[in-house]
Order: sequence, then C-alpha cells, then structure tokens
Amino acid sequence: MSAPLPEFARLAPDVKLGARVRLNSFINLYGCTIGDDAMIGTFVEIQRDVLVGPRCRIQSHTFICSGVTLEADVFVGHGVMFINDRHPTVAATLAGTWKMDRTLICAGASLGSGALIMGGITIGAGAIIGAGAVVTHDVQPGATVAGVPARQLRPRA
Repeated sequence: MSAPLPEFARLAPDVKLGARVRLNSFINLYGCTIGDDAMIGTFVEIQRDVLVGPRCRIQSHTFICSGVTLEADVFVGHGVMFINDRHPTVAATLAGTWKMDRTLICAGASLGSGALIMGGITIGAGAIIGAGAVVTHDVQPGATVAGVPARQLRPRA
C-alpha cells in the first residue's frame, strides 16, 4: 500500500494488502489477506487466516474471525459478526483440542447489517442475507434468507 495508513489503524506486519485497498481509521488487521480494490470500514477487526477477495466492501463495526473466506465482490453490512466455534469452552482451549469451523462466503453475496454468521457454513454466490439474520446453515446460491434463525424467503412471483 503506497498511501499512508489512516489515523489509528493497526496493521500487523503479516497483513497482505492488494492494490488500491481503501482502509479507514480505527481498524485492526492481523495475519489476513485483503484483495485488490477492497474497502475496510471504520471499527473493523479482521483476524489471522482470513481471506478478503477483490472488490469486497466491509462496512463499519464488523468482526471477521479466523477461518473466514470472502470471495470476490462480497458486501458485508455494518456490524456483521462471524463466529468460528459452534461449541466454545474454556476446557477445549486449555486442552489444545479447540477446532476452528471455517466459513465460506461465495462471490457476490450480500450480508445485511447486524447479521450473525455461524462457523462451518457456506453462503452461496449471489445470496442475500437479511439485516439481523442469524445464519446457522448453508445458504444456496442466489437465495434470500432472513430471520432468527435465518430461513429462505419465498421467491418473488
């Protein structure tokens, strides 16, 4: 990245930035890869072992944990949270038996503000996730889901 870092941005030395990446203030990035022409909004944290594809747009107050892959052209609304552990316990962490659940968000998907994306799922290409949805299962390509838990909406007639 040739432009100076924005004020209060923290990028670990192992972050890989593509060309023309736009970074806003108050971000925390470490161990991740950000593709060309992506935009990272204010108050975003992206952890190690995350891949953000080209032209993705990640809005403010979003948390992307380890094990998440966003393919090209994914939109992530404000305050979206990703989870990479469906069975969190202190005991598993202390015993070294913790298992990360990987998540794949396919090209062109759109995640509405406030959505919660559980680990171990795939959201298909072009899918739309409604604002505030809690996504607990795979979402088919092109589907629109909403609610708690997220369910597929009827297609328009």
